[in-house]
Amino acid sequence: QVQLVESGGGLVQPGGSLSLSCAASGSIFSINAMGWYRQAPGKERELVARVTSGGSTDYTDSVKGRFTISRVNAMNTVYLQMNSLKPEDTAVYYCNAVGYGSGRPMRPYDTWGQGTQVTVSS
Repeated sequence: QVQLVESGGGLVQPGGSLSLSCAASGSIFSINAMGWYRQAPGKERELVARVTSGGSTDYTDSVKGRFTISRVNAMNTVYLQMNSLKPEDTAVYYCNAVGYGSGRPMRPYDTWGQGTQVTVSS
């Protein structure tokens, strides 16, 4: 099994910054991509940012230029630096990882973290 442990989040004023981190552990053979999703009350979960093992990144339009995702492959860790935060960024942020486990036969996994609350409010 693969587990994700998230940290960071909290309450910040509009225009402020927060950083999230997510570390993967367990029976990992490969991590093809890690990313952050968010879900606001009454809304569906949406992709915020994602980074592949090769370093390619995707961002949802609303966070481009404000959020930066980065990954340390050797540590199976992904970070999300969030700047110029807006009230509409308020949501529970979830880490996600997809790849293959190290068992035999190798099986794919698609694992989620427990979520961390980000609240942007004055």
